[in-house]
Amino acid sequence: MFVKTLTVSALNNYIKRIIDGDVILNNVSLKGEISNFKLHSSGHIYFSLKDNLSKINCIMFKDKAKNIDFDFKEGMQVEVLGRVKVYDREGVYQMYCDSIKMSGMGDIYLAFLETKKKLEEKGVFREEHKKALPKFPKRVGIITSPTGAAIKDIINVARRRNKSTDLIIYPALVQGNGAIEEIKKGIEVLNSKPDIDVIIIARGGGAIEDLKAFNDESLAMSIYKSKKPIVTGIGHEIDFTIADFVADRRASTPSAAAEITIPSFETLENEIKTLEVSLKNTINFMIDKKVSEVKILENEIMKYSPETFIVNQYYLLDTLKEKLNHMIKNNLSIKNLEISNMYDKLSNNNPLNILNKGYSIVKNEEDHVLNSKNDLNENTYINIIFKDGDVKGEFSPIKEG
Repeated sequence: MFVKTLTVSALNNYIKRIIDGDVILNNVSLKGEISNFKLHSSGHIYFSLKDNLSKINCIMFKDKAKNIDFDFKEGMQVEVLGRVKVYDREGVYQMYCDSIKMSGMGDIYLAFLETKKKLEEKGVFREEHKKALPKFPKRVGIITSPTGAAIKDIINVARRRNKSTDLIIYPALVQGNGAIEEIKKGIEVLNSKPDIDVIIIARGGGAIEDLKAFNDESLAMSIYKSKKPIVTGIGHEIDFTIADFVADRRASTPSAAAEITIPSFETLENEIKTLEVSLKNTINFMIDKKVSEVKILENEIMKYSPETFIVNQYYLLDTLKEKLNHMIKNNLSIKNLEISNMYDKLSNNNPLNILNKGYSIVKNEEDHVLNSKNDLNENTYINIIFKDGDVKGEFSPIKEG
């Protein structure tokens, strides 16, 4: 029998024509569980639909995807309507979806929710149980596949940020049979090493079934009981596992886990400079404060010293002396004024001043002033006082005419 030899392109094109011409495959309603979901920056959605035995790759373009009216996520049971086409360039067939509706939740996702609820009720996820990450770890333990992309990403980030940080790698399966036990063993071994400061558990992204190990309850409890802080970097940014909820810190990717755990040398240098400036300012402030306190104490000491007391007493004495002199001068001025006024009054009332006006004063021999002729008797001794002297003699009566 003659067999025609075909090129790869010819074969793929032949298969494509067969599938394109199939009526059933051009209008298929398919039920399955969402797996390996990816939202492209273009807005297109890529995912797989699977059941217990097999899976098919699916694509939904942006113009169709914008009509989805529910939270599209891994583990959901959905029904999609579309057509099966061959991508002849790659020789694969996939389903192009026109519409999609929610059918229920897949078994894996339901198991995830059940475990999450159980651990939440135990308080395993509470913030109060989270351990603080060391600010300057010297040695970081890493549990991951030694051949995967995750370890390469972590090493690249570590070398870029701080070459002095040691990385201790514990090789472990991160999916499939034995993965759970190997990761738990890694936690146990790294906890037994006193020089390990923090642990990273990491793996690259994958479908929900690929991350199954990280949704295991026993692994979650191993992370919870760890004496050393644990950072998870599992899958892509949209992937969340039970291990992420129980870890002390969750990073969106292995690279992000390294960024969180390993401080940048440049950042450390800047922090040291900032601390140096802060320390200098604090010291200068304390010195200025103490100098000010010493000056206050010096003033207090001077206030109560014998020398200051004597000076103050001298000052007080001078003040009192000045006040006393002022009082004396003031009193003398007042008294002088009073004396002057009295002198004026006496002068005005002095009988001798009358003599200057042409009058005279007549006194008897007892030196009494005679005010009336009736005070005179014949042969009375009299003394007549003028302004320029006096005349003495006996009085002879005056004959009235």
